[in-house]
Amino acid sequence: MKLIVGLGNPGSQYNKTRHNAGFLLIDKVLDKLSLKLDKSKCKSQYAIYRNKAEKIIIAKPQTYMNLSGQAVASLMKFYDVDKDNLIVIHDDLDLPLGKLRLRKKGSSGGQKGMGNIIDLLGTNEINRIRIGISNDKSIETVDYVLGKFSKEETKIFEEALDKAADAVIYSFDHDFEEVMSKYN
Repeated sequence: MKLIVGLGNPGSQYNKTRHNAGFLLIDKVLDKLSLKLDKSKCKSQYAIYRNKAEKIIIAKPQTYMNLSGQAVASLMKFYDVDKDNLIVIHDDLDLPLGKLRLRKKGSSGGQKGMGNIIDLLGTNEINRIRIGISNDKSIETVDYVLGKFSKEETKIFEEALDKAADAVIYSFDHDFEEVMSKYN
């Protein structure tokens, strides 16, 4: 069993904001698989995709970003998911807009949702897909990440989401090392 988690904030006021890159990627993956979030449990909304004999849980925590670890830990426990079968998707201010970076471990890089997951799981060895949202130092960080993409940025970001969704789907049948080799 695998667990794919996109980080973001629930609520319509956060739709399509930079900080909801993880949610936006989950939406793209669900669209490609013709799935809908049809389950609600463990502080998450999620869908279950059956890939041959394996279940793949595709989830959006409903805890708000900074408490994402509560939902992730709860889903992992409920479904008995090994940490090696977890992929967390989140935005990254330090990457250029649309750049993807896949890693098997590392610090939170200041991303509070990822930090909470690391704290609650007790390890930084967590597969992750980081999506660059860039950074505008002339805008307060909170205002920037909760802001929406411009029309020009949206085009670049959508291309990155498409590639990242392909990486997620590729991970269903491949080790994360292979996914990194192909999509980094």
